[in-house]
Amino acid sequence: MSLNEIKNKYARYRDYIVYKKTMKSKIEEDMKTIKLKIENFRSQEEVFLKAKLLLEESSAYAREQVKHKFEVMVTKALQFVTSENIEFKIEFEQKRGRPEASFNVISQIDEDTQIINNPEDSRGGGIIDVISLTLKYCMLQTHKPMIEGPFILDEPAKHVSEEYIINVGKFLKEINTNFNRQIIMVTHNTHLSEISDKRYVVTMNGGVSNVSEYNVDC
Repeated sequence: MSLNEIKNKYARYRDYIVYKKTMKSKIEEDMKTIKLKIENFRSQEEVFLKAKLLLEESSAYAREQVKHKFEVMVTKALQFVTSENIEFKIEFEQKRGRPEASFNVISQIDEDTQIINNPEDSRGGGIIDVISLTLKYCMLQTHKPMIEGPFILDEPAKHVSEEYIINVGKFLKEINTNFNRQIIMVTHNTHLSEISDKRYVVTMNGGVSNVSEYNVDC
């Protein structure tokens, strides 16, 4: 084998290795994204399960009261955020001698047409985020005895589109104003951070987190 043939073979192997490394990096990034989505769905599922458990374990009279509060609050949130004729409904049915709750989102297309879906099938993660966010607050407000303290949120509405995220911020501001409850929020979303009365930026330097107040006027 000549020197040129060896060089050409080496170049082909080098290119092949570079290609495989690129593919490996792409697969690893895709896996990270999928894992984050799975973690988020698990978190949302936990909220839904807790809300269902609360409803199912309440007495019939208390259950109807809590059900009505949940439906009204989530419906108002969905309508406020999407500006659409959309409604949140909770349905009960007896299974194995006990009531089980299911959640539905009803979209009114026209006077005679409704589309009924469970939240997971209703236009993706954005709707689930809004429902989950509102259910968390409903459970906080309806808890007996009353839970004092702030409403703490970690990356709320991360799947809500840019079209609706400003309305999510306005909705959070309404909660803060009308119910007089402080909201502490961790977010990477600029629109949500801008509604805050106080903003702090956390940066990492040499493994140490540094916190500084963020002044929008600077």
